[in-house]
Amino acid sequence: MIWKMIYNTIGIAAIFTGFQVASLFNAKIRQGILARKTAFRQLEEQLELVPDFTKRVWFHFTSVGEFEQAKPLIESIKGNAQIILTYFSPSVRPNVLEYPHCDAHTYLPLDTAINAKRLFDLIRPTVLVFSKFDIWPNLVWGAFDQGIPTVLIAGTLHQKSKRLHPIARSFFKQVHNKLTLHCVISESDAERFKQLCGDDSQVEVTGDTRFDTVYNRAITVKVDQSLLAQSSFKYPVIIAGSTYIEEEEILLQAYELLRCGETNGLLHLIVVPHEPTVEHIQKFCSKLDLLGFSYMLFSDLKSEMDLSGMEVIVIDTIGLLAELYKICDIAFVGGSFHGRVHNVMEPAAMAKPIVFGPRIENSYEAGLLKERHAAQQVYNASEMADIFRELICSSQLRQQMGEVAKAVIVENLGASQRSLDHLERFL
Repeated sequence: MIWKMIYNTIGIAAIFTGFQVASLFNAKIRQGILARKTAFRQLEEQLELVPDFTKRVWFHFTSVGEFEQAKPLIESIKGNAQIILTYFSPSVRPNVLEYPHCDAHTYLPLDTAINAKRLFDLIRPTVLVFSKFDIWPNLVWGAFDQGIPTVLIAGTLHQKSKRLHPIARSFFKQVHNKLTLHCVISESDAERFKQLCGDDSQVEVTGDTRFDTVYNRAITVKVDQSLLAQSSFKYPVIIAGSTYIEEEEILLQAYELLRCGETNGLLHLIVVPHEPTVEHIQKFCSKLDLLGFSYMLFSDLKSEMDLSGMEVIVIDTIGLLAELYKICDIAFVGGSFHGRVHNVMEPAAMAKPIVFGPRIENSYEAGLLKERHAAQQVYNASEMADIFRELICSSQLRQQMGEVAKAVIVENLGASQRSLDHLERFL
């Protein structure tokens, strides 16, 4: 297989070099490289502590969103099989460390043929499950050679995916046609996956398991009654969730336009950075100072404070976003001015009107919400100010968009059980 040879020589060398170079500029990548040096030892030590089990399921995912997609299946089969988790991004590691439903976990080592064989020898899985798209060729080829079933859950392949480029497609065909089963989120995704693996490969439309996870969490979120002293808010509250510097600049430009317009800035903006590092928070606060916004850090808030005149609140801690979506009037979901939109399901499940930026190709659900007019897409600060103004001035529009957003989530429930029905065949 010529593509296999090319991948294991040129491809692996390029991946290794790329990560080493990128680590010079990115602390998160450096963290991942360093942690991978002990990945096998950590896995061996954990597996020594668990008893032998007839069935062992290996789940692999890249980061937090893909972990969320795997959770319903993990928790459904936990009593009947051991669960081994591997992951790619350092972002998801804290979530995995706190997760009670696995027997062992580690970073996925570099995808060499030797590392893949060593992983299979250690884990001895009954089945290997990939979540969404983080499929590594040597893992697939290794499983195929050993007769181990491989399943993709919540598979998605957007129409602009580089995997569909003629040259890339030739390579990825040699990977996807070795997967046992593709469980994908929509009919359009199914058609695109068939371009990679052929009509003879099994592709089933089961939906996105995150609809179930997010909905169940949304209906159980309890809001701390002291959170942001919500009773003192005077105007509609906009939560800007999981933001990067690019969209924070757009948000502030839009807010300036609203300040000067007929709405006279009648809103409270709560900004929740994707990574609230000290450096990020300081830079953002410097911009607020420069623009003359009144603001407060969440860590400085006291329960007796009157927030009725506060324009911006900056969340400088983690773990509050779900509660904040619960109390907001409008949700701006970040990521889409930076590269790809983040989780739009959470505010939708809480019946909130949603706004996001230009890059949503990665999110099937964002497209659904936009198509149903439960979400608005904006491309610049002027458009953002216009839709904020419209929503601020119309509680009826906010309610209508929110109800449709929640209906989209409810209509797509059940993917976990449909995926589980297929996965259980291999157990």
